Amino acid sequence: MTSEAGEIVLSTRDLREVTAFAAACAESALDIFEADQADDSRPRDAIGAAWEFARGGARGKSLRDTASAALKAAKSADTVAAREAAWAAMSAAGAAYLHPLAKATQVKHILGAAAYAARAAELAAGDDPGVGAEQLRRAVDRVGPVVVEVLRRYPAPPAGGGRVGELIRLLDADLRALTFVDAEGSAGERGGGTQGVG
Repeated sequence: MTSEAGEIVLSTRDLREVTAFAAACAESALDIFEADQADDSRPRDAIGAAWEFARGGARGKSLRDTASAALKAAKSADTVAAREAAWAAMSAAGAAYLHPLAKATQVKHILGAAAYAARAAELAAGDDPGVGAEQLRRAVDRVGPVVVEVLRRYPAPPAGGGRVGELIRLLDADLRALTFVDAEGSAGERGGGTQGVG
């Protein structure tokens, strides 16, 4: 679903599904931020705005404003784990602005929230990569077929980006390898009854 000009076709439903996936992933790390900054609601607000869009709301100023506020919250965090958790929230709100450009860098709009949340969990557990791997497995479990299909329209993510970049590449490879089948064995929902987000 790429146009002749190299642009990727994205429907509003595509964007809502991607944003719901990102919000669910970011939510998993919210307690890490709030344990560090109990009175700062900015990451929670960003995730809330992402969910609002995912559930049918407008793609407007609230998403941009809460994403910006979550970025500021990340800068005020006392721990690196809390910072990564706030970046996950920022990425969730930003997922609604996935660009229809066939560029590898756009994959971060789809998978960034999950990768930042996984990194936050790793750091909160004493920089344990096994914890990050488990978080990626949970992200795979929560993904729906629309998100995977959107991801496959883009090139694989680029090298670099430190540990978060590595987590993005690991998750990207796992998601691209998924096969979804419906009850009749046709392409559709993943076998095993796993439900998609949204």
